[in-house]
Amino acid sequence: MFVIVGWVVVLGCVFGVFIAHGGNMGPILKALPWEMAMIGGATLGAFLVNNQMVVVKATIAGTLSCFKGSKYTKARYMELLSLLYDILTKARKEGLMSIEKDVEDPHNSPLFKKYPGVGGDHHVTEFVTDYLRMMVSGNLNAHEIESLMDNEIETHHHEAHAPVGAIQRVAGGLPAFGIVAAVLGVVKTMGSVGQPPAVLGAMIGSALVGTFLGILLAYAFAEPLAGLLEQKVEESGKELQCIKTTLLASMQGYAPQVAIEFGRKVLLSTVRPTFAELESHVKGKK
Repeated sequence: MFVIVGWVVVLGCVFGVFIAHGGNMGPILKALPWEMAMIGGATLGAFLVNNQMVVVKATIAGTLSCFKGSKYTKARYMELLSLLYDILTKARKEGLMSIEKDVEDPHNSPLFKKYPGVGGDHHVTEFVTDYLRMMVSGNLNAHEIESLMDNEIETHHHEAHAPVGAIQRVAGGLPAFGIVAAVLGVVKTMGSVGQPPAVLGAMIGSALVGTFLGILLAYAFAEPLAGLLEQKVEESGKELQCIKTTLLASMQGYAPQVAIEFGRKVLLSTVRPTFAELESHVKGKK
């Protein structure tokens, strides 16, 4: 929603002030379809050349996610920490082997079904169960598991940043493609030097629209979109950090209530539940 509002503000200010100062939108509107086709087509082609198909698909999905609200809310984190609390409490009371069935088949596990918001998330479920499985096996210590977690989170971070880099490269190329369109417009104008001054002026104006569009699309659309997507990537990484910290605290011997407090402290302050809120939520679920 805010993305659309921001773009409306940009276009309103740019073209509103232009019109208010007596600018004529005629030449811009006349040149717009052709300039957009040239700049947009060239940008799309360069984008496809520059990225593997997996990055292309991830960029499309990431761009669409920018038009949705964030799923990483306080309610989601309370649900996640409650799930971890229940799992760790069961393991502490009944032994690690008691959660083996939950780990091997989380989709049919009462613990995961109890929290559908995070229990139904493939990435969260896989991350949690993979390391719980290692804890159950007992073959790795906390430092070894922490190293594995760090490597996986780093890989996730690298993959998630690929669309951000792709959009940033698009933003970097748009002004150049705008210049290309403008140069071709000037070439066209130079081939019509015999035309009246009014005609030549309109042709030069149309050529300059290319430069204007390239810069506008780069710094008002593509670059801000890349920045927003990067913020969303950082949000998703915080969730994995929360799980990592909670499980490691449990492996080091802390009680479930203390372990989830470790995880709570990792979260961003804007979505972090208070100690009282989390405690009340956990007790309510019990």
